[in-house]
Amino acid sequence: MTTIHASAHVDPSAEIGEGVEIGPFCVIGPEVTVGDGAVLRSHVSLEGSMSLGAGCIVHPFAALGGPPQHTGDKGVGTRLEVGDNTTIRESVTMNRGMSTGSGLTRVGSNCYFMAYSHVAHDCSVGSNVVFANSATIGGHCHVGDGVIISGLAAVHQHCRIGTGAFVGGVSGVTKDVIPFGSVVGDRAELGGLNIVGLKRRGYDRKTIHELRNAYKQVFSGSGTLQDRAQAVEKQYEDNPLVRMIVDFLKTGSGRAFCTPRDASRV
Repeated sequence: MTTIHASAHVDPSAEIGEGVEIGPFCVIGPEVTVGDGAVLRSHVSLEGSMSLGAGCIVHPFAALGGPPQHTGDKGVGTRLEVGDNTTIRESVTMNRGMSTGSGLTRVGSNCYFMAYSHVAHDCSVGSNVVFANSATIGGHCHVGDGVIISGLAAVHQHCRIGTGAFVGGVSGVTKDVIPFGSVVGDRAELGGLNIVGLKRRGYDRKTIHELRNAYKQVFSGSGTLQDRAQAVEKQYEDNPLVRMIVDFLKTGSGRAFCTPRDASRV
């Protein structure tokens, strides 16, 4: 049974699923869809054209579906979509897309967004992602599945964070991060591979060992980065992780890639 607190304001045209709990002082606008079993604790704002997936839990003072934080675009005709079973903690903000951008901000399922984290307009965030406290991504970013962005880290607009990557705390990411890369620093640099994340995903020792060798060859040695990537693609053509990184390097966003500070120590 759906329960709505007497102090909450829910627009009559909003679509509210079965078994939803809407707590005190929540405000839900006319173009909002809330999936079955979602819980809005209190003081939650859902506005604009947006959907909140089934089983999501949203904590106080989260503001979802607001217009993009852009002085020249009010987000008319744009949208925010949040997947199922995602937890959104206190004061998290997620904005709709821009009318001059893709028009869509999308967040996957089974994510965990800690307090004060932020997803800007036109971003695409995968599933099983963790944003720690005050982690922030600028507009048009692409974040792959299984990424962890640590506390107070910030990602520059238009950056890509590859699947399974790890961003260290208080890092400023201004370049693309390869899948399963681990970056840290005021202007983040590649510190190695997210070995812990790879083991948690169940990859076997041989696959990870080959990936380590490929990583060393890509980020050190003679020739260009693309030349070295092409070489390891042929050498490790049966390794899915190597292919993932090579494909990422081939399809650049126009931004540079995070690389190690000292290639001789890779």
